[in-house]
Amino acid sequence: MTSRPWATNPEAGSWVAPGVRESALAFHQSMPGYAATPLIELPALAAELGVERLWVKDESNRFGLPAFKVLGASWAVNRALGPARTFAELTALVAGRPLTLVTATDGNHGRALAYLARILGLAARIYVPAGLSEGVVQAIRDEGASVVDTGRAYDDAVRIAAASARANDVLIQDTAWPGYEDVPRWIVAGYSTLFAELDGQLPFDPGLIVVPTGVGSLLQSAIEHYRSPGRRTTILAAEPVTAACVTTSLAAGRPITVDTSAPTIMSGLNCGTVSTTAWPAIRQGLDAAIAVTDTETRAALSLLHTHNVPAGPCGAASLAALRTAPPPDPTPPTVVLLSTEGTTEPS
Repeated sequence: MTSRPWATNPEAGSWVAPGVRESALAFHQSMPGYAATPLIELPALAAELGVERLWVKDESNRFGLPAFKVLGASWAVNRALGPARTFAELTALVAGRPLTLVTATDGNHGRALAYLARILGLAARIYVPAGLSEGVVQAIRDEGASVVDTGRAYDDAVRIAAASARANDVLIQDTAWPGYEDVPRWIVAGYSTLFAELDGQLPFDPGLIVVPTGVGSLLQSAIEHYRSPGRRTTILAAEPVTAACVTTSLAAGRPITVDTSAPTIMSGLNCGTVSTTAWPAIRQGLDAAIAVTDTETRAALSLLHTHNVPAGPCGAASLAALRTAPPPDPTPPTVVLLSTEGTTEPS
């Protein structure tokens, strides 16, 4: 039997993230329909898993979208086209400009960008990889975007989208490569709103936070938040076994691209290459990473649903990882699971 991808960094807890974090919270609070997503405590699940207290940060409804991704996309669009202090100010800045927002996506980021284009009165062109479900693709189209099916893997779709950008196109991609790093950094900064909300909802830092991980942008945001001075939360990344680029890279001590041609129900995490802007924080500040199977994620998904948490497969990866990873020593008394998406198929 092939061993499961698993990696640790015993020195991560002593690393302190450099610099001052950019805050997007006030901008997000100015957007129509803003509300902090719920933090749900699950005592019965905590008892089953042998921890004192456990919470799920439920990202199944952000501005009417089924995932957290709009936080990063909106802040990046604001920084790229403004910046503006409020969403109303940004809307006025872009009014009448013949701009097209462009990205590649495995689902939620592209839908978020299409949503933003619609409410800002802009066009959107979204490139998708092979194997994305028709329901997810249609949800992007329903936001008014043009969808281009590349018929290729996600990493190839990113390259195709980037190469397509012309005058009046604005590429808002949530992974970085040499020469394209500002926008991904702004996306990471946008995700900081999620952790700012957590600070307001929980009067102490959790002992452990589990983060579903694709290219590593949300993970980078978590690391920078919990590696600021005076904080020491253990951070565990969760990936599909078919796309364990972060786990493989952490074990190797350098970025490794992995083959993502095998399908997974965690389509939003089906990424083969770590973002270049995320890698330094991951290498130095991530405690552990583990890959989970679709079977383990389905079981976690079912368990979350029995506790009335409306998670989707990517969101359930955090619970699958917690149930699968070797237990930390000592066992953290408090755990937060990020449930990064709800049901992504339209009803």
